[in-house]
Amino acid sequence: MVEGNINGSHFQAALEPDGQGSHWFRVDKTLLDRVGANAGDTVTLAIEPAKEWPEPEVPEDLQNTLAADPQMLNLWMDITPMGRWDWVRWIRSTKQPKTRRRRIEAACSKLRAGERRPCCFNRAACTEPSVSKNGVLLDPA
Repeated sequence: MVEGNINGSHFQAALEPDGQGSHWFRVDKTLLDRVGANAGDTVTLAIEPAKEWPEPEVPEDLQNTLAADPQMLNLWMDITPMGRWDWVRWIRSTKQPKTRRRRIEAACSKLRAGERRPCCFNRAACTEPSVSKNGVLLDPA
């Protein structure tokens, strides 16, 4: 997680691995509009590690699972925002609905067992499947 400014406008974003030893972050239309830039423009950027992690955007399927089980929701809220980011990234790093369901079930089981983060996964490869595969950015063609 980083925070900084683009053309003097403050932002916070999660860095995602690019599969080539570096990272990227999403600059959405709202931020582009706020900084007065368009895709392809040159901007002034300054970033540094964030002191605190914001809450992750929880996918709807995971939200529904948490909402259906008060004990599970309490366990979820008891972990740190960084831990919640790890679970969300692990769950959303697959496109297959069946795999997502299995990962949500596994997350619930692991949280009930006292595990606060998913283990044995490559954080550097868990990124957004719409823009990468196995942690490597797709050609934007």
